[in-house]
Amino acid sequence: MNETCVDDISIVLQIDLYKNSCPEAESIIYSWVENAVSQDSRMAASLLRLHFHDCFGCDGSVLLDDTEDFTGEKTALPNLNSLRGFEVIDAIKSELESVCPQTVSCADILATAARDSVVISGGPSWEVEMGRKDSLGASKEAATNNIPGPNSTVPILVAKFQNVGLSFNDMIALSGAHTLGMARCSTFSSRLQGSNGPDINLDFLQNLQQLCSQTDGNSRLARLDLVSPATFDNQYYINLLSGEGLLPSDQALVTDDYQTRQLVLSYAEDPLAFFEDFKNSMLKMGSLGVLTGTDGQIRGNCRVVN
Repeated sequence: MNETCVDDISIVLQIDLYKNSCPEAESIIYSWVENAVSQDSRMAASLLRLHFHDCFGCDGSVLLDDTEDFTGEKTALPNLNSLRGFEVIDAIKSELESVCPQTVSCADILATAARDSVVISGGPSWEVEMGRKDSLGASKEAATNNIPGPNSTVPILVAKFQNVGLSFNDMIALSGAHTLGMARCSTFSSRLQGSNGPDINLDFLQNLQQLCSQTDGNSRLARLDLVSPATFDNQYYINLLSGEGLLPSDQALVTDDYQTRQLVLSYAEDPLAFFEDFKNSMLKMGSLGVLTGTDGQIRGNCRVVN
């Protein structure tokens, strides 16, 4: 998410870019993702989220470590103590560098690992467009300002997505990624305050209050989707309609806005429509703010600039 990137969806990325230069690239990435998810089902959500947090400018900047004279994005508020899966990306990069050095970018690895995480979890597949270069820097400020927070209202969500070139519909479809993964109590504490209103599910909130009231409450994890937490499906939208959205920004899609509620209803009723829209929105998001040609590099180690 390098602030210097210019969002330009017209930049041409290609499918099968590594067909000749690194034909094993996609199978190597898939194999590592499959292994990681088999050991920890939560890793699918983590890898998908890494790409999302990188992709308000898909340039691998989220992977850069802080140094004495450089501050990256890992300590930005939306990322701190939250993003994980970096070691999986490291392992993928290490094998790719031994098979085809200086060929596959870290940003392309993130995009492919996100797709594979969805597929392995039972979701739709798509051809990942390749050709992103890795950034030469990062912007903690951009990461802090651009990535929507868990307490965002619908107008804030819409504005933050539109700021990077994603539509209202993209926002609802991409929110469906919360069918996977977990969140700390500290991210949804405001959900536990309200106990009245038409969409309040008291049983759900009481269970959360019980979980989060324990001594280490703020660091406790709750599933974003209680029903099928490791399966990529449309259950997230069904949960919202029954008042079981974990994050305030999720439940707001049903309670705060008629238009968003209608789209949530349509995805709750038609999983294939959700899959199709999610796939198209992922492709669109994956082409945001990419660096090509001489604007970036292909890092040998995803954590540091060459």
